Amino acid sequence: MRSLLFATLLPLFLEAPLPAAPPNVILFLADDLGYGDLGCFGNSVIQSPNLDAFAKQGVRLTQCYSASAVCSPSRSALLTGRTPYRNGVYTWLAENSEVHLRRSEVTLPTLLQKAGFATAHTGKWHLNGLFNNPAQPQPGDHGYDWWMATQNNAAPSHENPSNFVRNGTPVGEMQGYSAPLVVGEAMNWLREKRDPAKPFFLTVWTHEPHYPIKSDPKFKALYPQLADDVQREHHANVTQMDAAFGQLVKTLSELKLEENTFVFFTSDNGPEGDGIKSPGRGSTGGLRGRKRDLHEGGIRVPGIVRWPGKIRANSTLEVPVIGSDLLLTVLALTGVDAASLGNRTLDGVNILPLLRSSSKNVERTQPLFWRLDMAPNAKIAMRVGDLKILSDTSRQTFEMYDLNKDPQETTDLQESRPVEFVELKQRLLTHNASIEAEGPDWWKRLNPSGGVVPGSKPTKGQGQ
Repeated sequence: MRSLLFATLLPLFLEAPLPAAPPNVILFLADDLGYGDLGCFGNSVIQSPNLDAFAKQGVRLTQCYSASAVCSPSRSALLTGRTPYRNGVYTWLAENSEVHLRRSEVTLPTLLQKAGFATAHTGKWHLNGLFNNPAQPQPGDHGYDWWMATQNNAAPSHENPSNFVRNGTPVGEMQGYSAPLVVGEAMNWLREKRDPAKPFFLTVWTHEPHYPIKSDPKFKALYPQLADDVQREHHANVTQMDAAFGQLVKTLSELKLEENTFVFFTSDNGPEGDGIKSPGRGSTGGLRGRKRDLHEGGIRVPGIVRWPGKIRANSTLEVPVIGSDLLLTVLALTGVDAASLGNRTLDGVNILPLLRSSSKNVERTQPLFWRLDMAPNAKIAMRVGDLKILSDTSRQTFEMYDLNKDPQETTDLQESRPVEFVELKQRLLTHNASIEAEGPDWWKRLNPSGGVVPGSKPTKGQGQ
C-alpha cells in the first residue's frame, strides 16, 4: 500500500498515550444537514444542545467535507476511503438501480470485523438499488454483524416508518420518529446484542433532516416564534436528530464506554432546497451552493470528533478533511492491519495526528476531489491547498477560488492568477481521467437516477 507522507509535526505534548486495547468507533451521519445548521457552527435559531455540548468535548472540524454533494456517493467514500467515481457509487441510488457498492470494494466494517470487532449499522443505507435482495450485496455482505436499515428514506415519512429491514427481515410499521428509532436500535445493540468482550464499530445514519420530514410535536413546540410551518418542521427535525444523538452519548456514559470510544459526527452533503421557500430550510452558513452543487455549500458540512483524553477537547481544526479520510484514520487508531487493502488507490489520509496534536498540515497523495454529473450543476472540482478549481461537464468552462480569502467563492481568479490556473486545470483533467480509468463506468451508461441512457452498452467493472 502506498505510504502516506505527513508534514513535520510540532512536539506532541498534547497527546495522551494510546490505549493498549483498540478503541470502539462510532460514525454518526446526519442526512442533508447544512454547514450552518447547528448552534456550534453559528446557527442562532436551531436548537442543538447535545451536539453543541459534544463539540466542547472534542474537536470541531471547520473545513470538513463530504465526498459528494448527494447522499449515496458520500456514504460509499466513508466506508471505502475511495472517491465515489473510483468506488463506483457515483450518484444517488434509486430503487432497482443496478448501481451498488460492489463486493470487490474493501470496506471499513469488513476490515474491522475480520480484526475481531463487533459491527452494527442502524438507519439509512442507500448503497444499493436492490435493497434486501441477494442480487446485490447488503449491509451484512459489507462487514456488519447486525443491521437495521432502509434503502433510502424512511417511508411513508419519519413518523411511524414501515420500511425498515432488520438482518434481512422486514420489521413492519414502527411507532415513533425515525432518529429516535434508529438510535434506539443502536442503543439496544450496545446494551443487549453485541459481544461485550469485543471492541465495536457502529454506524448510525439518521434520515433527519432529509425531506420528506416529520417531527415530533414536542420539538416543533420549541419554535413558537416561527410563522412558517415548513421552517418550523425543518428546525424541529434537526432538534429531533440532536436529541437522539444525545441519547446515544448518554448510553455510552451509562455503559462506561465513552472514555474509549472514538465518535465522529458529520453529514452526507449540504442542505436541500433553496433555503427560503421550497422544502429544505437548512443553512449553509453563508457558503455558496447547496445540495447537488460542488460549490462549498453543497459539500462543506459539520464535523465533530470526540475521544476523551486522546484528542484535544474544546478545540477546532481548520485543516481541510474529507469523508474518505475516515478509513485510514480508524485503521490507525485501532491498529488494524491494512494489508488486505492491497495496492488499491485510496483517496483519504490518516487525520489522527491532526486530531491529537497541534499539527497544522497533512500531505495528501491524492487531492481533494469531487464529481457529480447531475444537471443543472454538473461539475468536477478539486482543492489543493487553499485553491479550488471547478469545471462543468464539457471541461471547457472553469472557475478558480482562493478559499482562505474567499470561502463564499465570489471572485473567480483564473485570469488574475493564470499560472496557477493553468497548472490546476491540467491537474484536474489528469486526475479525473485517472479515476475514470480505474472505476466502473456505470456513469457512461446510466443517468443519475439509475435509468439506462438510450443506445448505451454494458461496460467494465459493473457487478464485481
